[in-house]
Amino acid sequence: MAEAIAYSESETEAPGTAASAPYPSAAAGWFIVVMLTIAYIFSFVDRYILGLLIEPIKAEFGLTDSSIGWLLSAFTLIYGFVGIFMGWLIDRGKRVWIVSIGVALWSAATMATGTAKNFVQLFAARMGVGVGEATLSPAAFSIIGDSFPTERRGKPIAFYSSALPLGAGIASLLSGAIIAWTAASGNQTLPLFGELSPWRFTLIVVGLPGLVLALLFLFIKEPSRRNVTASKDVIAGSGFFDALKYIWDNKLLYIGFVLVICTMTTIAYSQGFLAPTFERSWGWSPQTYAYANGVALLIIGPANMLIMGSISDWWTKKGVQDASLRLLYIGFFIMVPSAILPMFMPNGTLAFAILCVNTIGIGIVSAIGITALLVITPAQIRGQVVALYYLGISWFGSLGPIVVGELSSRVFGEENLRYAVACVPVIFAVVPFLMMPLTRRLYREQMERLAGASE
Repeated sequence: MAEAIAYSESETEAPGTAASAPYPSAAAGWFIVVMLTIAYIFSFVDRYILGLLIEPIKAEFGLTDSSIGWLLSAFTLIYGFVGIFMGWLIDRGKRVWIVSIGVALWSAATMATGTAKNFVQLFAARMGVGVGEATLSPAAFSIIGDSFPTERRGKPIAFYSSALPLGAGIASLLSGAIIAWTAASGNQTLPLFGELSPWRFTLIVVGLPGLVLALLFLFIKEPSRRNVTASKDVIAGSGFFDALKYIWDNKLLYIGFVLVICTMTTIAYSQGFLAPTFERSWGWSPQTYAYANGVALLIIGPANMLIMGSISDWWTKKGVQDASLRLLYIGFFIMVPSAILPMFMPNGTLAFAILCVNTIGIGIVSAIGITALLVITPAQIRGQVVALYYLGISWFGSLGPIVVGELSSRVFGEENLRYAVACVPVIFAVVPFLMMPLTRRLYREQMERLAGASE
């Protein structure tokens, strides 16, 4: 399949000479970006859909909001940890095959969630989804980094990142349609699985197509690695401990930078509670919320991310040194207040309208975060640093639903779930906000240092 997009002879040099080889053709580069984006859409559907099925799962197993918070975090607790090993493997192995295995694993785990008999099985299945999905983004950004030069990298990364709102939107519409259909027609029967309740049927149907996509990745050709060398005063080697040392030597920069994205993940992951929030606070059915959310995400999300990627590339070409970091901060200042205000609105329509603005802020941070990270990361350790980045933002993000669940069950009362949701951005945005001046100065200094060392 991928062989139809040909590389010229000069674009397929041996790995040892990849540093001097030209980048793949635009067609070849964009083909693999599209395939990776499709995989990311599938992954986000499987990741997001559980939040739309909270109420029937909670009722069947007799769970509290606190238990649901931990269940929503099961994915992220393992996702980042496994990603560390994946980063090491991705810097050395055949990346498209690693992606293929990951797609198959998370799809099977999504189906297993639909067959779980108790909370422990639910939790284990969601951790399985995290293990599979941990393969994708470190491999994808490594491949994209080898397919496009720095000044043309923002748009393909933003295109790939647009899978987040696309996946969430598709998950919303799909689950809304399936829930409505099964609610009208009752339990469904599938070969090998037997009779299934609506939420179980939804998870199995969503997981099945990923098994086909996994097979396609076995036939995709990836670009040659670009093992760009850097002077030893920047980084000595390409091993895991070299990556850790590089991050430690620049710890204040990485802490200030990554905490901005961590704020985004805590907010985004805590929004797994939005469907029950709208139901309990404003009387919206899960189907109503799912349809409205799906349409909004599909309209706003991809366009927003692609525009931000294009602006990042344009600013960079114009000589704005820290263009991606500036955009990251713009997204932060849109994202935080627009996550708090909706929870205090008198009706669901107004709350949802403000959340559409929040989608823009989250999209900017999601689209630009990796672009900004790659600017300050040497090529030799890119896969491992991206994996560590995902470990940090995933584990930190897992605190979002845990905090919501605990505050709802233990502080505000489960009928006041929206106030627990509103607390997350207040709690997690303070430190990165205070660190912004220092982070920007260190970021610009490191950009200049890397630019001078890697020519």
